[in-house]
Amino acid sequence: MALQVDEAVAPKMRTPLKILIYSTAFAPSVGGVETFVMLLARGLAKWGYETGEALTVTVVTQTSQGDFNDAALPFGVLRHPTSKQLWRLVGETDVLHLAGPAFLPMLLGLLLRKPIVIEHHGFQAVCPNGQLLYEPARIPCPGHFMARRHHKCLRCNAKYGPVRSFKMSLLTFPRRWLCRYVSVNIAPTTSLATVLKLPNTVAIYHAVPDDHGSAPRPSSDSATFVFVGRLVGTKGVDVLLRAAHQLRTEGLSFRVKVVGDGPDRPRLEAFVDVLELRDCIAFEGYVPESALEQDIADAVGVIVPSLAGEVFGLVAAEQMIRGRLVIAADTGGLGEVVGDAGLKFDIGDAKGLAQRMREALEQRGRMIELRLKARQRALAFFGQTRMLSEHVAVYERAIGPAAF
Repeated sequence: MALQVDEAVAPKMRTPLKILIYSTAFAPSVGGVETFVMLLARGLAKWGYETGEALTVTVVTQTSQGDFNDAALPFGVLRHPTSKQLWRLVGETDVLHLAGPAFLPMLLGLLLRKPIVIEHHGFQAVCPNGQLLYEPARIPCPGHFMARRHHKCLRCNAKYGPVRSFKMSLLTFPRRWLCRYVSVNIAPTTSLATVLKLPNTVAIYHAVPDDHGSAPRPSSDSATFVFVGRLVGTKGVDVLLRAAHQLRTEGLSFRVKVVGDGPDRPRLEAFVDVLELRDCIAFEGYVPESALEQDIADAVGVIVPSLAGEVFGLVAAEQMIRGRLVIAADTGGLGEVVGDAGLKFDIGDAKGLAQRMREALEQRGRMIELRLKARQRALAFFGQTRMLSEHVAVYERAIGPAAF
């Protein structure tokens, strides 16, 4: 059962609090986990400064720095720590916050008897590959690992080879077992909390920057849809292409921008050629955040056709707070984020997606109402102040009243 977190601002801390955030992925790498960890660390550093609470934040990561300027951040960063360095940092911290159930820091935290908070960004505690997608059939996994159908897990991950597939399944057992003994498990949606079935679980929605104004309203004749994300199998771009093909056969005029890159891009571009959609599908590749807003300014809707792996739906929330229409697969956390403030269709249902795209083109008045409703929902549920106050409340609970 998920614990209840007080939504009020957490009480003032009476002693300095050191927070160590461990995230395998971090800037300059780009992704949902990286975006969240940066937002959380920045927010906590600012929270301590603005409230007068003695709060320090350090991020530890395995991601190389490249040309990223760590010194410009309002918190400390340690990359590629040695085991000795990690042991020392864990020993000195008051709260160990893990962005996912990483084995080594989790073990060190338990050995040193530190309060551990795990923020689950995937399904690693219930699925060997963390995606909850049954690869052979390309359908959402019904929960084979939890149902002890472990032969299904081995088959699902067969593409990695028998040894690695077996290792992935084997390691899921101790990972899940260790998660049962941490202070708090955080799920970004109640949907994920229900799937994880771990003790001491609290649901805290991720935040998105709330300093954006409403997105410019597309012109009345705009007929451009946009997909934003990595080009991998779980993102469901195939479903979008099949939906576009159906609309084209019906004689509708529209364009689709595919913004992002990934290993599936060559296959998807070849599929576009097979469907003869080159005149209406454009692959934009990776677009920097600074240029993304302009690139999708004329979008009538942003499409999120994910098949699996979505524990929150960051792209959807980011577009909702900008006042854009989101057309999304009704799956787990993604469906929970969109709620009744967007258009939804069944997972993998190209015909259903085509119908929603048709509605977006033909029912402009209704879409304007949904855009307003989307922004209102995002501001109400995905704001930074709410997320930060709930995290600080969790840290206090993990440490216990005796520490204050």
